[in-house]
Amino acid sequence: QVQVEESGGGLVQAGGSLSLSCRASGLLFDDYAWGWFRQAPGKEREGVACIESTDGMTEYSDSVKGRFIISRDNAKNTLSLVMNNLKPEDTAMYFCAAGPLCLVIAKAEDDALDARGQGQLVTISS
Repeated sequence: QVQVEESGGGLVQAGGSLSLSCRASGLLFDDYAWGWFRQAPGKEREGVACIESTDGMTEYSDSVKGRFIISRDNAKNTLSLVMNNLKPEDTAMYFCAAGPLCLVIAKAEDDALDARGQGQLVTISS
């Protein structure tokens, strides 16, 4: 059974930092691209960061580029997201997800994902 567990969400003031972590089991972690997408109330899902399985290349949305850093530890089956210089518009539920390619994760469509977590709420106060 595939399990994906996120941790690390919370409330922080604008300009602050938070880190999210995701640990997966029940699948071959190395075989997948892993990423984070988010969904704010009343808005569509947005892929924010992803890291490929083959070469470790990372991709970021324009909205977080230069502020967020994604990394993976295949030995520990974990994915991390360090979020710096947070803004109120970063407030959302953040989901960890696995897919064949970052292109798939970026679209954040459940039918195409191989796994995803239940989400962590990140709230940025102004």
